[in-house]
Amino acid sequence: MKNDITLILEAASFAAARHSQQRRKDAEASPYINHPLALADILAREGGVEDASVIAAALLHDTVEDTETSIEEIEDRFGKPVATIVAEVTDDKSLPKEERKRLQVVKSATKSHGAKLVKLADKTANLRDLVATPPADWSAERRAQYFEWAREVVEGLRGCNPALEKAFDEAYASVLAVHPRGSEGTIA
Repeated sequence: MKNDITLILEAASFAAARHSQQRRKDAEASPYINHPLALADILAREGGVEDASVIAAALLHDTVEDTETSIEEIEDRFGKPVATIVAEVTDDKSLPKEERKRLQVVKSATKSHGAKLVKLADKTANLRDLVATPPADWSAERRAQYFEWAREVVEGLRGCNPALEKAFDEAYASVLAVHPRGSEGTIA
């Protein structure tokens, strides 16, 4: 059995290796590993999460979806608790994008506590990135659509961690400061 620090460090190292050739969609094409590291930081510092399995799962949350990694490999290397959370937050890439997005909204309330924490940190990190360093090819309309969809996903996650919910709400409010809601209630 790995101790907590070893588990987290091994997950960070594994994620860094698996995402080493990937870049974020921002204009600077920042290293992809910055995203999982941001989730771990949000969980620990802002959410007060101390569960090493949740932190490790946050670091690994995109490995199955975006690299040649299987859930079985995650379980073999990091244990069933980590693999279970990673599996819960992994989209089925065989489905069309719109269906994957719909399922995230529909299934968010039924996720385990650990998966809710990771998903909430993920949406918070993504909103912050979209404000600070948006994808170079995303229009204001596409960003606005993402913000509204993220809010819908997070509604099903509420009640799992007030501090993380506050962090999300603050990130969302920063969007509204720049892009106020239109008459139909969506971000303009």
